[in-house]
Amino acid sequence: MKPEYAAAVLLEPKAKKANSLWCQIYEHRWCYLFLVPMLIMFSAFTIWPIFASGYFALFDWNGIGWPEKFVGLANFKELIKDKLFWNAFKNTYLFALTQTAVKLPIALLIAILLNNRKLRSASFYRTLFFLPVVTTTAIIGIIFTFILNPYNGALNNILKGIGLINQPLDWLGVGDLAFLMVVLVGSWQRIGQYMVYWLAGLQSVPEELYEAGKVDGANAWQVFRHITFPLLKPIAAVILLFGIVHALRVFDLVMTMTGGGPNFATDMMGTYVYRTAFTSESGMPRMSYASAAGLLFGLSLVVVAILQSGITKKIKDIRQGQGV
Repeated sequence: MKPEYAAAVLLEPKAKKANSLWCQIYEHRWCYLFLVPMLIMFSAFTIWPIFASGYFALFDWNGIGWPEKFVGLANFKELIKDKLFWNAFKNTYLFALTQTAVKLPIALLIAILLNNRKLRSASFYRTLFFLPVVTTTAIIGIIFTFILNPYNGALNNILKGIGLINQPLDWLGVGDLAFLMVVLVGSWQRIGQYMVYWLAGLQSVPEELYEAGKVDGANAWQVFRHITFPLLKPIAAVILLFGIVHALRVFDLVMTMTGGGPNFATDMMGTYVYRTAFTSESGMPRMSYASAAGLLFGLSLVVVAILQSGITKKIKDIRQGQGV
């Protein structure tokens, strides 16, 4: 074979591949065109803020005008020594872990009950549990401030009426109680969302396995332990990580219920960054310092995302090995 023909043979697959790619793009050009608005919005409200925060974090800037005083890594060094930053960092992860530990088991129990085909009006109950998810979080926070009011709140009136307490409790005025209330309210709001996730997992379990369990005389607990739970493990790992990552973004609920108080007991990264960047409670607003705090917290989220990706890949490999 002549050299020029050999070269043509070698280059032909690449040419076909490139030609095929451009042909596919042209063929589906309307799909890509409809993606343009989303890409513009994503770039404007996600990509640009990330890079802008990295730039502003290197300055001493109060958010007025354009930053001019370059300080390098001084903001990051100060953050490492900032007790309020680490308090908010700790509270955020503690909130995420606690809320996930509360909402996922309850959501699973509700999903199992609603997955029963003999249950009448199951669709109504699913909608009922899902309603708080589509309700504005800030509105929920404001409503619960009235319910938990220590003077004329509904919760204290009910507990006093049935004799469980003699004196009204300041639910949002004591650190531990306030944190607990924020966790419980946040869990209540999101139970419906994770109920849907669990329902999707439960409906993927073959009905024949349940029938075989009943034939063997297994009760409800044994069916769940030996059939449902083992098959839900891969999905459960993904739901668990979704729950943690979502809870780490808490802001509006805490802002409306406690504002981060009392005495920073419910201060989260969202409220810490907001207070540092946009208010003057501790002096002039520090936009650059808040940007640095957001970047450090963002790095921790990247670690969680990498962990999630690794676990998801491992679960996928296990399921492929089991032929699921």
